[in-house]
Amino acid sequence: MMKFKNQKIALTCYIVFTALLVIVGCKEPEKKVTLTVTATAYNSVEHQTKKGNPGLAAWGDQLEPGEKAIAVSRDLIDLGLDHNEEVEIDGLEGTYIVKDKMNRRWEKKIDIYMGLDEEAAKEWGRKKVQITFNEVDKPNDKFSSK
Repeated sequence: MMKFKNQKIALTCYIVFTALLVIVGCKEPEKKVTLTVTATAYNSVEHQTKKGNPGLAAWGDQLEPGEKAIAVSRDLIDLGLDHNEEVEIDGLEGTYIVKDKMNRRWEKKIDIYMGLDEEAAKEWGRKKVQITFNEVDKPNDKFSSK
C-alpha cells in the first residue's frame, strides 16, 4: 500500500513538472528591435520641463535623480516603444525605462534623463545611438499582426 501511494505521488509530481516544462517551452522567443536614433539628455529643472513640478513626466510618473529613464519621440511610441518599456542604449550600462514622451515636433529621438546634473547633460550633447527593445505586438503599432 505504501509503495503504491509513493508511486502515485511521484507520478503526480512528474506530470506537474512535465506540464510546467511544456508551458515554459511554448513561450514565444522575444523579438528584439534595434533602431538608430538621436539621443540628447535632460534634467528635472524648470527651464527644461514642467513649471512647478520639474520631475513630473508626461505619463504622470515622478522622476527621481539616479533613475534610468528616457523620454521618447511620439513616432517611437507608434512603433511600440511605449510607457514602461525597457530599452538598452549602446554605450550606456543597464536598462532604461520609458517614462516620458517628447513634444510632437521630434522624430526618431530619445532624451536621456540625467536627474539634476545639468553639466552631465551638456557633456552628453547630441549623439546618434542604437537602441534595442523587445518587439511588442500591440494594436495599431508597426509590429501588430492585425
